[in-house]
Parts: sequence; structure tokens; C-alpha cells
Amino acid sequence: MQSLNCVVFPVAGRGTRLLPVTKSVPKELLPVYDKPVLQYAVEEALAAGAKRLVFVTHSSKPAICDYFERDKALVEVLEEDGKAKLVSALDDISLGSDIEVIFVEQDQPLGLGHAVLMAAEFAGDAPFGVILPDDVILGMPCLSEMLSDYKAGHMIAAMEVSAQDVSKYGIFRPMADATIGNLVKADALVEKPAPEDAPSQLAAVGRYILDACIFDALRQLSPGAGGEYQLTDAIAADAPRIGLTGRRFSGQRFDCGTHDGLLAAGNARASFVKGAMAAE
Repeated sequence: MQSLNCVVFPVAGRGTRLLPVTKSVPKELLPVYDKPVLQYAVEEALAAGAKRLVFVTHSSKPAICDYFERDKALVEVLEEDGKAKLVSALDDISLGSDIEVIFVEQDQPLGLGHAVLMAAEFAGDAPFGVILPDDVILGMPCLSEMLSDYKAGHMIAAMEVSAQDVSKYGIFRPMADATIGNLVKADALVEKPAPEDAPSQLAAVGRYILDACIFDALRQLSPGAGGEYQLTDAIAADAPRIGLTGRRFSGQRFDCGTHDGLLAAGNARASFVKGAMAAE
């Protein structure tokens, strides 16, 4: 399987849907049972072979940077107390010396497109990944599944949603006879359409493999609603030239930017962990 050298994590959002807890704790560090939301995203990137992790963050969220710093004093205390399992848990979140971690500050909330553009100088000329940590996908690593089928152009993780939910997502407009296995070729993405206007019920989810030409499209974008630069608009602009593919994934997706989604993901993760322990 090929690999992705660089994966970008847009993590500058304020997490207003999860207030009041996100007033002091970044939403990306809220727990999904036994580890924080962000850890699932990082592990998924590493599984896809990433060696460079770019976090587009905000100055009000220094805890994200702190999370990846090894706390030598804490490790020493745990070792002295004989708490080897806790030391091992901390080792699990430590990134190896071969992993480059870069933090870029996004001072203003100018949209996902703007956040991705801020990573341009670090992504290089090769295709790169983007993971939205709010979308926790349990099961097989989604980005790795996508990479196994990636050839060229832009690819986005895709899942079927109900007709009444299409207005919450970017929706693929599939091309005629374009479905092959888990892949769906599309000629456009329609952002949050009304049910009667939706071209399908196939929704884009927060995993992307993007050709580096996306940065040119992002630079040419005009701001949309709310003054934000939409990544989907840049992808749609590129689609006729380099192609757009939706890739269905096998895992279970949870919107962990909401209280209900965070709880549901935690319950699902707890069932898996306890089942694995019982089987040992």
C-alpha cells in the first residue's frame, strides 16, 4: 500500500457546540472512553504512513501542543510508584523521533479551506491527507482504506445518509454509471442542499486525500457565507479537471463535535475494549 507523507489536522475551532466544557478544554482533547478525540485522528494518520503532522490551531488552545510533549516528571513519578500500565499509556501517545510535528496558528475563523491553505508550505507537491478529528471513525483506519484505492485527483470519505439529513453535509453528485465497489466518481459536491435539491444521499465525511493543486484552487477562492473559504468549493472547482471520488468506508462514524456524538462514540469504544479484554 502506498503512504501519505503529510496529514493536516484543522483544529482551530472553538467547539461552541460543546460548551461549557470547551471554554477551558479543547474539544479535540475530550475523551472517547479511554483516549481523546485527537488521538484517534493521529493514530489513523500514522497508520496511513504519515511522517509529517500539521496541526492548524489557535493561540487559545495551547493544550493541544502540550498533549504531544513528553512529561518526564510525570513518567518518573509513575515509574517510582510502579504504575507500568500508565507509563505504557503515555508511551502510546508519544510520537517517535521520525515524526515531524508542525503547529500553525489560524488567528481568524475563516473556514476549512483557509485552514488547509495555511498548511501549503508544509504539504509539499505530493497528495496529502486531511483529517477532521471531530469525525471519529471507529474500526478500520479510514484514511488507509481510502489510500488503498487512491489513484489521482481528490478523494473524500463518503457515507449514505437519510434524506432528511442531507442538509447537514456536502453531498456528492455522482456521474452516470460511476460506482465501482466502494468508489463513486462524482462531478461536483453540493454543500448542505435542501432534501428536494440533493443530487444524492451520499455525504462527504471528514477524511480527504487531496492533490497538491488544491492550494491553487484555494488561493483563487472568494469567501462564501459568513466570510469563510470553503474547502468543498475548491474541490468542486478542481473536479472537472482532475477528478473527484467518494470512497465508502467500513468503520462507524461519530460526530464528536456534539454531546450526543461524543457519548455514542464513547459507548461504542467501551463495548469494544471490554469485549477485547473479556476475550483475552
